[in-house]
Amino acid sequence: MDSQTAEVLAKIDREELTRLALDLGNIDSPAGREKDVADFVANWLRREGFPTKVLGLTEDRPNVVGVCEGTGGGYSLLFNSHMDVAVSPDEVWTRRDSNEPIYRGAWQEGDTLYGEGIVNDKGPLACFLIAGKALKQAKARLKGDLLLTAVSGEISLEPVPDGTEAQHLYGRAVGAPWLVTHGIIADFALVAEASNFELAWVEAGEVFTKITVVGERSIYTPYLARPYPVERNPNAIVRMTKLIQRLEDWALDYEKKHTYICPGGTVIPRVAIGAIRGGTLSRLPRTSELCSIYVSIMTSPGQDVLALKAELEELLHSLELEGQVDIFVSRNGYEAKNIGPLIQAVEHSHFRLFNEKPRVGSGPLCSMWRDTNVFNEVGIPALTYGPAAASGGGNFRIGVDDLHKAASLYAMIALELCNQEKSRQ
Repeated sequence: MDSQTAEVLAKIDREELTRLALDLGNIDSPAGREKDVADFVANWLRREGFPTKVLGLTEDRPNVVGVCEGTGGGYSLLFNSHMDVAVSPDEVWTRRDSNEPIYRGAWQEGDTLYGEGIVNDKGPLACFLIAGKALKQAKARLKGDLLLTAVSGEISLEPVPDGTEAQHLYGRAVGAPWLVTHGIIADFALVAEASNFELAWVEAGEVFTKITVVGERSIYTPYLARPYPVERNPNAIVRMTKLIQRLEDWALDYEKKHTYICPGGTVIPRVAIGAIRGGTLSRLPRTSELCSIYVSIMTSPGQDVLALKAELEELLHSLELEGQVDIFVSRNGYEAKNIGPLIQAVEHSHFRLFNEKPRVGSGPLCSMWRDTNVFNEVGIPALTYGPAAASGGGNFRIGVDDLHKAASLYAMIALELCNQEKSRQ
């Protein structure tokens, strides 16, 4: 290991990294309420001497950017993590208790840190902040700029199409998409999220659909005359059960049909019914004329979304059900192009620490929507790489050793990539 790298790594303080991760994890920041943690990050960056910008679509949902300016001629690198956490305290129908401590804070037991938010995504955020500080303290000379970005709005809270819930007007638009359209750009981006130190440079897109089934005119309970075939039951809620059963079979066929394999990983686009609406609680004795399910459908890069909509419409009508399919969110997935120098820097750094090449991700790692898509969409080659397993599968802990390794790796990646002479093609 060269002397400059050794000096930088010696500046990475394990205890300071742990404290920063816990401090971040204990600022509750469900999507829509990121300002407190943004203020903390901005103050930390300023205190450590980084030129800092705070910018965003709204004042209460800002993004924070710290800059370590290079001397010129090298590749610039942007580290990115999100400040919002996945579980909101008002989720009463998706969680048994959304106010459990594991969702709202963070704590340490031995050499392990606990908290959904610390895994997703404040632990990785702390890692590249500390890596940036170590580079600065060691007076490491980088040819290219290093940008440290913390964004709002990566967790997707979307406008609801029928007014049945509180409206989240901006969705993902407040975060990384705002940055890249307002001058915060670089030659490459590394999205620091939990990946078990695997890397991936492809991610799925997402389509949110509302599928509505129509029943007969509402009937008062005493007038129901069973038996009815499911598809002829006057109650749209009962009719919907037939579609739900068939949709589960369709979902399995869909993910097999649209699996996308590329050098950057394997996308397996899965499907989930996320919500259902039908009837009125204050009118229980009346059958419902309408019932809607709200379905999240992941997509592969380049997939035809209109063909997907037509397929769902065909499925609906094949069951002899009256209704319609509406798309209310559609975002493409992307595979990074021209990303070779960043992959090389990650692989070299990983090998130096683990004595083996990192694995390329598959399954869930590549089959969700992450901010890598934002950067790849605008032509900034981006990949995902970070410590620990993702929280989406139920992992809410991260080892201090893994955090320390990630901070070291991020510093090493910056040293290698930002000191490469930039190609002038």
